[in-house]
Amino acid sequence: MKLDYDTPVDPVLQGRIMAIDTAIRAKYAIPAEQTDVGVLDLKRGRLAMIHPDSEEYAASIAKVGILLAWFQLHPERPDPQTRHELGLMVKISSNEMATKFSRRIGISEVQRVLDRYGFYDANRGGGIWFGKHYGPNSERIGDPVANNSHAATVRQLLRFWLLLDQGKLVSPAASNTMREIFASPDIPADAVRFVKGLEGRQLRILRKLGSWESWLHDSALISGPGRRYILVGLTTNPCGDGYLEDLARAVDDLLR
Repeated sequence: MKLDYDTPVDPVLQGRIMAIDTAIRAKYAIPAEQTDVGVLDLKRGRLAMIHPDSEEYAASIAKVGILLAWFQLHPERPDPQTRHELGLMVKISSNEMATKFSRRIGISEVQRVLDRYGFYDANRGGGIWFGKHYGPNSERIGDPVANNSHAATVRQLLRFWLLLDQGKLVSPAASNTMREIFASPDIPADAVRFVKGLEGRQLRILRKLGSWESWLHDSALISGPGRRYILVGLTTNPCGDGYLEDLARAVDDLLR
């Protein structure tokens, strides 16, 4: 399975995802331009996207770039402490750990790795951008499209999870270790948004969320009986938490 700018959406799935988005937005009175959604059904090869190349301020979702860059530069299996600290960075979104690793790598180097995999294209609306450490006294490099310090689009987040699932980020072994770090069973998940919406469904959820003021996002690789899929939801509304909980439940009901 491949996802690029020419990959068509599945018309049936697209219609159903648009109807789900419309219904949930009506519940919370969220304008259409404040939600971006992506669903990639890995079992059936179906794609649906709403505003796929609309760049949003990413908040902590851009930490996936730090993780990828770390493994690009250190493809060997990390020692237990490094592995745990990377888990804190991605699973509970520790700014302290994110800054520890990004300062070792360097802002420009993180983005260079993201660019290498095609996760950012200024001529196609942008993508995943890392332009600032998550700690104080950081230099800032705004992205060319919207001058965001951290940015993401639905399409490129779908691609990140797809390539990770396919073992195509750095190497199959490194991709597997990154998936293990996202899982990190020793670190409790932040039980909001997708995780809260899917509570009790016996699913394996590898996810990265982002939060800053009204920018409330989630993205995940989700698997369970009868379904495997990637779900991305980006919102710029104070009701984003509720929207994303309902979105996760509705999409899982649709795909299982």
